[in-house]
Amino acid sequence: MTGELDRAELRRTFAHFPSGVVAVCAQVDGTPVGMAASSFTSVSLVPPLVSVCVDHGSTTWPVLQSAGVLGISVLSAEQAAAGRQLSRRGVDRFEGVRLRHAPSGAVLVEGAAAWLECRVDDVVLAGDHDIVVMEVTRTATNGGDPLVFHDSRFRRLEVG
Repeated sequence: MTGELDRAELRRTFAHFPSGVVAVCAQVDGTPVGMAASSFTSVSLVPPLVSVCVDHGSTTWPVLQSAGVLGISVLSAEQAAAGRQLSRRGVDRFEGVRLRHAPSGAVLVEGAAAWLECRVDDVVLAGDHDIVVMEVTRTATNGGDPLVFHDSRFRRLEVG
C-alpha cells in the first residue's frame, strides 16, 4: 500500500474493530464535566495504568484535564442512551444521566458495569489525538455486560 490513505475509508476500516465505551467525567468548579470515549484500554497492572485517546479538537478535554481526579465509568449494555448523550456537542451531556460524586472528586455514572478513579500520569502526542495515560487509584465493579461500539453503532455483546 502506498500513498496517502483516504480518511473516510480509514474511519470505515477502524469501525470494524469493536471497543467498549466509557464516560470520562470530573467535577470542575462545582460543575460536572464529561465525555464518552471508545478508545479506552488497560495499560499496566504494576503500576495500575489505563489510557484513553482524545481528539485535539475536543473542547471538553482541556476542562477535564484541569481536574485532579477523573472518573472512568465503563458503560453497561443498558446505557446506550447515556453513551449517545455524553458524546453529543452543544447540549447538556448529563441530561437524563444519573451521576455519583466520589469523595475524591471523580464523577461516576450510576449503573455502569465498572468504575475507576484516576489521576493523569502522562499525555503523549499521537497524530491528531493525545494518548492520556492515567494512574488508577480506586476501582469498583457492578457486573453486567459492557456497552460496545462497533460499525459506528452501540451494540450489546451476544453470549453464545
